[in-house]
Amino acid sequence: METAIGFRPEYLDFQRGIRVGNLEERERITRILKIALESRYGESFVTERWGRGVFWRWIGFVSRSNRAAKPVSAKVSFGCAKFFLSMDPEEGLFQCGMGVERGYVKAPREARQCQLAEDWDWHRLIRALRPKSPMERELARLLGEGFQIRGGNWDAEFARISGSGFAGATKLRRALEAARGNEWAGFQLFYPMREAEVRGSTGLDLVESMLAVFKEVTSVMNLCMQTKLREPQAGDGG
Repeated sequence: METAIGFRPEYLDFQRGIRVGNLEERERITRILKIALESRYGESFVTERWGRGVFWRWIGFVSRSNRAAKPVSAKVSFGCAKFFLSMDPEEGLFQCGMGVERGYVKAPREARQCQLAEDWDWHRLIRALRPKSPMERELARLLGEGFQIRGGNWDAEFARISGSGFAGATKLRRALEAARGNEWAGFQLFYPMREAEVRGSTGLDLVESMLAVFKEVTSVMNLCMQTKLREPQAGDGG
């Protein structure tokens, strides 16, 4: 694995974003993680992104089977829970985890495909946020291990939760439901890394860390998804 992966720490640029352009296949994090996820879960993933050119600010990996199962929204990825990587230069954070988008409750005319539909995973997330639920237990566990939560309107105030700041599923659900319908909203559960931590790691260390984070948040993803991610077990297949 070490010789096959050419990803390097400097490809996580804390000023410009995640480098994906002008690289060989073995160096490109989108290719490396897509192959690893498809091998782990035995299914195809769709790669999404926000950004242009050589550096991207956000990269998402969407289960193709979960998207295809949507009776209304099978042609878009907005309605699907997804693994993601993100670079936040303003806060100096590299983020790795999972997210669920709500989009708009009422979208502007030019963004109708971003309007919350009845088959989006957002509805499952909201329903799962109940007291003493599997979702509440998983979120409390992951927050205790250094993960963080952000949710609400991206362009305005959003909930920020870390460590012992988690007051339970009900309060989080209310914060998410309070997000204004005419603005983009969503939920993210991620592990943050500062620049010093990234620079002190090898490229292989970082790839393995990203995959470990994805594995940790899969339980929360599955509580939101229409189809579930499942690692193949010994004896599966023909």
